[in-house]
Amino acid sequence: MPRPTRRQALAALAATSAASAQPPARPKLIAEENARPGTTDWQLTYVKFDAGNPRRQSLIEGYCTRTSVKAGQEIGFCVSTAPTSPFTIDIYRLGYYGGAGGRHVRTLGPFDGRPQPVPPVGEARLRECRWEPCTTLTIPADWPSGVYLGKLSAAAHRYQSYVIFVVTDDRPADVFVQCSTNTWQAYNKWPDNYSLYDNDRPDRRPLVSGVRASFDRPYARYPQVTDNPLSLGTGEFLLFEFPFAYWLEQHGYDVTYGTNEDVHAALEAVTRCKAFLSIGHDEYWSRRQFDHVSEAVRRGVNVGFFSGNAVCFVTPLTPAADGRPNRVIERRGRYGGVRPEEEKWMADLPDSGPDEATLIGARTVIPFNGSGDWVCRKPDHWVFAGTGMRAGDKIPGLVGWEHHGNPAPIPGLEVVAAGKTWTGGDQESHYEATIYPGPRGNTVFNAATIFWAQGLSSPPGHWLPFVHNGRPHGPDRRVQQITHNLLRRWTRTGG
Repeated sequence: MPRPTRRQALAALAATSAASAQPPARPKLIAEENARPGTTDWQLTYVKFDAGNPRRQSLIEGYCTRTSVKAGQEIGFCVSTAPTSPFTIDIYRLGYYGGAGGRHVRTLGPFDGRPQPVPPVGEARLRECRWEPCTTLTIPADWPSGVYLGKLSAAAHRYQSYVIFVVTDDRPADVFVQCSTNTWQAYNKWPDNYSLYDNDRPDRRPLVSGVRASFDRPYARYPQVTDNPLSLGTGEFLLFEFPFAYWLEQHGYDVTYGTNEDVHAALEAVTRCKAFLSIGHDEYWSRRQFDHVSEAVRRGVNVGFFSGNAVCFVTPLTPAADGRPNRVIERRGRYGGVRPEEEKWMADLPDSGPDEATLIGARTVIPFNGSGDWVCRKPDHWVFAGTGMRAGDKIPGLVGWEHHGNPAPIPGLEVVAAGKTWTGGDQESHYEATIYPGPRGNTVFNAATIFWAQGLSSPPGHWLPFVHNGRPHGPDRRVQQITHNLLRRWTRTGG
């Protein structure tokens, strides 16, 4: 046989090195993790908000120096206690764990807590804390990817709160779950009225540029749709995303987790998996994130938008004051451009992005708030196999509080569910749930509602949302079966 050329030898060596550098797949990792003993002690029991400020608990609050972290990397915990008090941090990984919802993995402390300063208002209304970390932690190699909570408990009183972070990885997996961290931060009002929706404009339009939000601050009590004070410090995760993760881990799906930031940073965050899931309220995407997911579809990755109002605003990620990347967000544009009917809410959005419907299959409609039933329109489609649903059958209250409609003219796109919503109980709107084929036997599904996760499970401590005179009913066998149908097809070889 002829000897390989030098170029061929180098190429073979590079391929071998790349293969050896890739971590093993470990398809049973999540099932094995959930066989370990769990506890319901991850839940908060007592919170108390400041007098005159129902969003903040300054008795004990904190944030992490990273949103996303890998094994071997270091994360810092920044905590303030007012008044001074010793405190501990109990870290839990969230999952199913026999129905308990979490597993205790580490106790940090006790530490001597003290008040840390509320930062001044910076340019573009930025509130960026520069708190001194009480401790740092190098993520152990045996901590699986997942969402982790640090429960902060003070010794001087009984009140508690959370910090939250995501452990991600590089291993090939069946399912990548993206946490909607940009949207969590966009709605964060800490310390009082400093979300991306608060500004000083005379016209009071809420959806504008020129307002920035930092990940270097605690998460305040969530300001809309559902009022669960015991989610304090977790953004939107416990409210709208945890029921999906809990259900996935209950059923042993080979799942790995990441954030908007991770998808923004690397195409490979998505392409290493067979399916990418957007869950909950996934409103704020960078343009790089949009391009990466679009390219993943072209390469054959299946995508599920089990979310509403997704991919609505173009959201650059910029560094913190100390140079740490991707710590500040700003609303800079509307995907698909601002439509005439949106102008009363939106202004001065200079950046543009593609119409989100070209990726999702549909887009945020006007009116964009409301509640309604999820109505079967194509019962013979494989997504409905085993559900027993017939044309016109309804899943009560599953649509809300924002939704997708107006399907894109994508070849092969099908509307599998459609119906009406009502804002405030009487202003009519609509939604369309869609599915379309990708180029390599893959598919893209759009559930057209933020509340899809509410139909999958009800973890410990979970509260159902109530908005616009309606609510979902909680776990529903049909929602569960549709989700199984999609995931089982997606996680086979090919689409």
